[in-house]
Amino acid sequence: MNAEKRDRLATILISGGAIFAGILVILFLLYLIVEGLPQLSWHFLTSASDSFSTNGGIRDQLFNSFYLVVITLIISIPLSLGAAIYLSEYAKDNLFTRSLRLAIEVLSSLPSVVIGLFGYLIFVVNFKMGFSILAGALALTILNIPLLTTNAEQALRQIPYLQRQAGLGLGMTKWRVTKDIVIPAAFPSILTGAILASGRIFGEAAALIFTSGQSSIAVSYSNWNPFDPTSFLNLMRPAETLAVNIWKLNTEGLVPNAQAISSGAVAVLILTILIFNVSARLFSAYISKKLGK
Repeated sequence: MNAEKRDRLATILISGGAIFAGILVILFLLYLIVEGLPQLSWHFLTSASDSFSTNGGIRDQLFNSFYLVVITLIISIPLSLGAAIYLSEYAKDNLFTRSLRLAIEVLSSLPSVVIGLFGYLIFVVNFKMGFSILAGALALTILNIPLLTTNAEQALRQIPYLQRQAGLGLGMTKWRVTKDIVIPAAFPSILTGAILASGRIFGEAAALIFTSGQSSIAVSYSNWNPFDPTSFLNLMRPAETLAVNIWKLNTEGLVPNAQAISSGAVAVLILTILIFNVSARLFSAYISKKLGK
């Protein structure tokens, strides 16, 4: 077999494998969405869950998931961006920076359940936060810092060095070049990475079972005082998320229609994550078009 035939055969095998894997993923997603769509309704999305009747919804779990995404990003983006700026703009290639990169790689490969158990021991038990939104957000911050840091560092490194030299040549300090030239130029890619990370946060369950808890208290959505235990903005209340609710329904659901509620919640979860991912790609394409790339 000559080189041309081998190349054609390899192309067919690789393309066939990719198409087969893509079809499997699409069929799996379609099955979950089609199975859950009949359960979706305005009542289902806006009603509180009920452990014993068939009329419950996912209102609180849905809000808790979005709230955790916001709190986690508020904590993790500044930390990740700071680490990325240091590694990209200031760090020298030495033992410390190599160790730091290795630690980021190791942390990114840890199972989320390990992060959850760590969060339980440190935040829930040692820091006495209890099962709370804040404990869950801190655990998710640990889980997402490697992803966000790597994405932000790559975005910063993609900015041509000539732009930095131009700023330094005009007498700007290194920090001002980074702040006024490098970060604004890399901002679209950094924001795209943050949106993609939001989807991962939204669908996380294992880390939150041990930190934010498996139940939710009754809260008032008209109470805007974050220090009131009954406020929906309170960070120290337990908060069952959508992903945790799906896990709970499939393991110990007591309601007669637990499977139907779970299917509906899965459809909402998948559609929301799809919205996160599609939004990130559309935003990236829009920014690239505006910048003429």
